[in-house]
Amino acid sequence: MGEVALTAAGLYVIVLLRAGGTFAVGWLAGAGTRRSRFAERISAAKFRRAERAIQRWGAPVVAVSFLTVGFQTVANFLAGSMRMPLSRYLPALFVGGAGWALVYATAGIGALHMLARLFAERTVLGVAAVAGLLLAVCGVAVYRRRNASPARGDAEAGEPEGPHRAV
Repeated sequence: MGEVALTAAGLYVIVLLRAGGTFAVGWLAGAGTRRSRFAERISAAKFRRAERAIQRWGAPVVAVSFLTVGFQTVANFLAGSMRMPLSRYLPALFVGGAGWALVYATAGIGALHMLARLFAERTVLGVAAVAGLLLAVCGVAVYRRRNASPARGDAEAGEPEGPHRAV
């Protein structure tokens, strides 16, 4: 079995367990989450956008969410909390998870090979590249944390109050 295929298979198992687990947590939490201390986080703009997308488009949103960063977990959790039927969720999980595993396996292995070659041929440049990447990631994290706006209530956003159940 090739390097990419083996990596993709391993990543596929990981994403099925992680996303399926997130869906299960959402399913178990159900509407109770909206009345808990996590209600403020769930009313954040990211959650409201995801919920509206899932209500409108259903399972395809879950499948496409695997090709995004930061939306995947929200989409899987909300699909569970909105009680999306397994007959619609599982195909989205399998297709989206396969896409995620293939993208990360091919891009990940390519990046690792490039870094290995860079370190072998020009070690100082390799160290500088890794340090620059780490600084950029930390900078983005600090920027996002400082500029995060406080969550607004659904009433402020012009949305009706209460949980939506359409899936």
